[in-house]
Amino acid sequence: MVKKFKALSENQLAQTVRESAHQIWLAGLGAYSKAQEEGNKVFDALVKEGETIQKRTRKAADEKMAVVAGKAAGTWDRLEQVFEDRVARALSSLGVPTKKDIDKLSKRVAELTAVVQQLTEAQGGTVKKVARSVAAPATTKAVATGTAPAKKPAPPKSAAVKKAAEPADAAAGPATAA
Repeated sequence: MVKKFKALSENQLAQTVRESAHQIWLAGLGAYSKAQEEGNKVFDALVKEGETIQKRTRKAADEKMAVVAGKAAGTWDRLEQVFEDRVARALSSLGVPTKKDIDKLSKRVAELTAVVQQLTEAQGGTVKKVARSVAAPATTKAVATGTAPAKKPAPPKSAAVKKAAEPADAAAGPATAA
């Protein structure tokens, strides 16, 4: 190529450089024009691709959220069941009746009421008088609350020991003195 340039005269060389520069300039203008025309198409294509990726990403995120929410709901259900079991055990150890116990007692009271009513009707009212005289206020209250009637408190152990020891001490007193 260098030989070609040497063979050319300076005018011809300058003319060739001008033509090459002009062709490069025209190529640049053509590229710029194509870029403007294609630029809108490329931009629209990029927007569509972005929308597609966003939809896929949102779908994947929603699926992950659903899985996590399902696990969380299961965990909360187990936690709630453990809590309910522990509360039920605590109430049971304190002697608090459960709903099942109360329902059972209510059913039994209804049955007994029906039986008492039948007996009352059969005997003409004498059972009512006997039942009223037998039922004491403490017993009625105990039946209403579902607990046994209160018992007389036992004397303190020290007082019981003193009472039991007194006759023995009295008998032992004169024997030791003699």
